[in-house]
Amino acid sequence: MKIAVDGMGGDNAPAVVVEGVAEALKRYPDLEVLLVGHEKRMSPFIKKYGLARHSRLTIVHSEQFVRMDEPSTTAVRAKKDSSIAVAASLAAKGDADALVSAGHTGATVAATKIKMRMLPGVDRPAIATIMPATQGPFILLDVGANIDCKPIHLAHFAVMGEVFARLAFSALRPRIGLLSVGEEDVKGNDLTKESFKILSDMPLNFIGNVEGNTLFHKAADVVVCDGFVGNVLLKACEGMAKASMYWLKEALSKNPIRMTGAILMKQAFKELKEIGDAEEYGGARLLGINGICIIGHGSSTPKAIRNAIRVAEESVKFGMNRIITNNIAEAGIGTGQNQDKKNKTSEEK
Repeated sequence: MKIAVDGMGGDNAPAVVVEGVAEALKRYPDLEVLLVGHEKRMSPFIKKYGLARHSRLTIVHSEQFVRMDEPSTTAVRAKKDSSIAVAASLAAKGDADALVSAGHTGATVAATKIKMRMLPGVDRPAIATIMPATQGPFILLDVGANIDCKPIHLAHFAVMGEVFARLAFSALRPRIGLLSVGEEDVKGNDLTKESFKILSDMPLNFIGNVEGNTLFHKAADVVVCDGFVGNVLLKACEGMAKASMYWLKEALSKNPIRMTGAILMKQAFKELKEIGDAEEYGGARLLGINGICIIGHGSSTPKAIRNAIRVAEESVKFGMNRIITNNIAEAGIGTGQNQDKKNKTSEEK
């Protein structure tokens, strides 16, 4: 299996990316990697990690790369030879089975959507991430691919999230929840109210609305929302986690007794950190595109890159996109199906 990796994507690329690729090639002997990026810039790290003549590594040169502060459309308009654009093209042409990037999220979404296209029946992609909870992790989507959504888009997200949950949690009938401001179906805005109606009629294990105060007690296996709400929630959680660690360190360092206690609790703190360790999951899945794409955090470590490559391989083997396409069609919510229903309703009127 071949995985295209954006060698220039991330805050610490290409050093971290190349190291992560080296770890993946060592750990997964059946894997091949197409490392896309500026060959001269990557060369010192390729030599450092002994990859110069590796039989399962192919270097694909790209002259440009998209910086984090550039517009999303730069990847497909101004910089057509950027590393993410070239990597997406490799996946689109079938030269790679999946794509991994820890670079500009918006550019990755734009490049994959245009070059790889959407799955049949799906209007928009969604970024799905795994979140920690007291009774085990859950999947949250969309967390940033779409700022404005329609009810049908949230219905698509629910189907895609369910398939992802089957892979990630080995769940037979994942519980699907809709993020809202109240459990009752009359609570929320126009988007959530209309989405509730659609989801209630779909062949899913839809359990209704989920509120923020029950979210991290695993109120559902999959929680659906629009990208604006999801992105705000995700970043708020990241910020709160960092703030909590800061407050804890401040409190524990106030006197020698507390500091001694902190030393004795070192293992407990380590276990606590591992619960929310995003590096284990490698990155978020970009669902809905006609291919497999894993989006890593900009600050991804070599471990995160390695695991992103692993989950990309797992997604391909699972046949995720085939199942999503079939389930969208069976639910009768595909793009064409939805339009047929509208036309039929208009004729009846």
